[in-house]
Amino acid sequence: MTQTVAVIDYGMGNLHSVESALREAGAGDVAVTADAEAILAADRIVFPGVGAIRDCVAEFRRLGCDETLRLAIERGIPVLGICVGMQSLMARSEENGGVDCLGFFEGTVTRFPKSHRGADGSKLKVPHMGWNQVTQTREHPLWDGIANNAYFYFVHSYFLPAAESGCVTAAFDYGVIGSAAITKENVFATQFHPEKSHENGLKLLANFLKWDGKC
Repeated sequence: MTQTVAVIDYGMGNLHSVESALREAGAGDVAVTADAEAILAADRIVFPGVGAIRDCVAEFRRLGCDETLRLAIERGIPVLGICVGMQSLMARSEENGGVDCLGFFEGTVTRFPKSHRGADGSKLKVPHMGWNQVTQTREHPLWDGIANNAYFYFVHSYFLPAAESGCVTAAFDYGVIGSAAITKENVFATQFHPEKSHENGLKLLANFLKWDGKC
């Protein structure tokens, strides 16, 4: 069965690469749009994001996408948040001097320490950019066929501490234990970029296309 997917276009995100990856993963009709009617008519919704969170959240709200997303979640439509899309779903971020986010999940996004070092004392670069293992902490349909501690691609300077949320379904270790993925009801969100994560990312997207929104 062909799945229709709406990628929310609010001017912030790797929209072309997300669209291409979804098609490669098996999506049929992919609409990159901010139109509420088109988003709510889709079988699946993807909420990508890159850049500064204040701009992302402000533009998302200006276009009315926050209300559209709230309605979609209430209706049980499966939603996938990616990177800043995930961070925007939280209650708050420390970025840009502090920003109130969309509040779909509890927790505060924080910055990596300025002099960031690993357990062995080695200096770690910020932003955290590159491949990192993802440790699955909770079973979920989106992990089907993906090995525990598989590698995914990250690009971020801010993160959600794993201890900040009871909705963590996977963690990463980069001198701190951060949330690699969170989930609640019909929403699944990742700090990493599945569209940049080759086979593991495509498998996660393929699982999303089959997911009924239930854990």
